[in-house]
Amino acid sequence: MTVASFSALAIVTAAVLYLLALSLHALEWAMSRHVEVATESVASGAKGGVAVLDKPTDTALRPAKADMYARMGLSITVLAAVVNLAGIITRGIAANRAPWGNMYEFITTAAVVVACLYFVGLWKSGARWLGLPVTLLCAVLNGLAATVFYVAVAPLVPALHSVWFMIHILAAIISGSAFSIGGVAAILYLVVARAERKGTVKGYLALLPKSDAIDRISYRVLAFAFPLWTFTIAAGAIWAEYAWGRYWGWDPKETWSLVAWVVFAGYLHARATAGWRGTRAAWLAILGFGLFWWNFVGVNLLFAGLHSYAGI
Repeated sequence: MTVASFSALAIVTAAVLYLLALSLHALEWAMSRHVEVATESVASGAKGGVAVLDKPTDTALRPAKADMYARMGLSITVLAAVVNLAGIITRGIAANRAPWGNMYEFITTAAVVVACLYFVGLWKSGARWLGLPVTLLCAVLNGLAATVFYVAVAPLVPALHSVWFMIHILAAIISGSAFSIGGVAAILYLVVARAERKGTVKGYLALLPKSDAIDRISYRVLAFAFPLWTFTIAAGAIWAEYAWGRYWGWDPKETWSLVAWVVFAGYLHARATAGWRGTRAAWLAILGFGLFWWNFVGVNLLFAGLHSYAGI
């Protein structure tokens, strides 16, 4: 077996493992369908006697089977990320370059970064509730990479032989992965907020943080990603000057990158100055999340431009 074929096999294996982890987290959600809203007694003398927790004590409420499936899902996710990373590293070894030269290589690396951001969230704030959406996203990314976007190992075209290209792509991978986590959190916010308004917070939704807490998490992740995306565009302009002799040319990829930047800038500005919270901010975050992936997938496949250098 060659290094290149090992890399391809590792990516396919990672896709299967992410799908297995997704199935385990789906079982975790299913086993939690009878959980009610978490409550705790308030201090003596307080009014009401019961207060809804801002962050549910899911270890106390989660059924034993659900907890077992959650732990199994997390273990498989870690294994999938390791195999995914091995596929990326061996791809770079086979190509004798950084493995970020086309859509296949970008998307497989993005899956690893999404998983790693999830692990950081687990370590920092115990964000186990992101397990199902994160494994869904990683399974889709690696599955598309293995079935739709795969290209054989090949050297870079001359325009890509620049350190600024590598910096540009790496920043895009990290910021795009963070946008994805923030967008997923915004979607979950809408689901939980709707359940709270209807008074139907039960099942696995009862084990998630309150909607306000999810909204803050989404904001913090997107606030981290936005400066990186700004740097991505700036580094891309420097690379464009090196490769094509101009910093900006309104290429479709450049134009849609700017559109996504404007949406996320508007999101952060609205939160900071107009006090936007909740539903309106969540929809803006989801729009930006969608625009990022439209720019990466849709623009690459449907529009002709200088960024079509590597095909898929």
